[in-house]
Amino acid sequence: MPIKIPSDLPAHDVLTREGVMVMSDRTAERQDIRPLRIGLLNLMPKKVQTETQFARLIGATPLQIELTLIRMTEHQTRNTSSEHMEAFYKPFQEAKQEKFDGLIVTGAPIEHLPFEEVSYWDEMREVMDWTQTNVHSTFGVCWGGMALINHFHGVPKHMLKEKAFGCYRHKNLDPASPYLRGFSDDFVVPVSRWTEIRAEDVRAHADLKILMDSSEVGPCLVEDPAHRALYIFNHLEYDSQTLKEEYDRDVSTGAPIEVPRNYYPSDDPSRNPENRWRSHAHLLYGNWINEIYQTTPYELDRIGSTD
Repeated sequence: MPIKIPSDLPAHDVLTREGVMVMSDRTAERQDIRPLRIGLLNLMPKKVQTETQFARLIGATPLQIELTLIRMTEHQTRNTSSEHMEAFYKPFQEAKQEKFDGLIVTGAPIEHLPFEEVSYWDEMREVMDWTQTNVHSTFGVCWGGMALINHFHGVPKHMLKEKAFGCYRHKNLDPASPYLRGFSDDFVVPVSRWTEIRAEDVRAHADLKILMDSSEVGPCLVEDPAHRALYIFNHLEYDSQTLKEEYDRDVSTGAPIEVPRNYYPSDDPSRNPENRWRSHAHLLYGNWINEIYQTTPYELDRIGSTD
């Protein structure tokens, strides 16, 4: 089954060219099934790129997915046209009237700020509480994951002395987890952040479980069963060129930046990077979608109910 997105969303043509099945509204209505409703709260500055990255992953499963794009209500983006935002995004204050099988909360380039100093933090707290009544499963990514684990458990984020930037080896700590079904014991994950979540802070909470970890950059994926949530602090959704684009941007502006580790062949930025994480990205998000499908109520109104 394909993903259902508007035909004029830029991701539509990109995914079609890549061979991802994309469905029209008319075709979706002919199928006698309930699609999984997945929301994407997109906090990244490059909205179109981020939409495509996540749509690619959740649209590669055998299930019909209906993707809803959500934005913070008052925050105005400077990197995406107002026409695009008006055409494709719902403000949270409108979307909160609905229920979703899954919600992805993306990263945001604000990790240097204390949570309380983020301009939309009050609404973000409302979003996180709302997931407990209106969302069956939540997936927080990078800053989004750090915000969620802090909100629900008080786990702090810590500033790093230098940016964790590149492709780092990670370990599968729980091969029996349904979210890591098919994962190798050792694999590469792209990382791009100035902050970290520390293992000792996570392990202080018995109801949290670290599923993926790196000896170099710490915990990567944490499961929070009590809040029906996963938190990933790195970027399996990244395209092959995303780290290169970040590196080239910082070089062009004169910002201090090291060559991303273990990304370019022989660490030579003149060479084309190779994608060594794509299969595990599809596995993780495919496993998440499958778990939602296996456990979400058929009746949307029952999502979030205690029974």
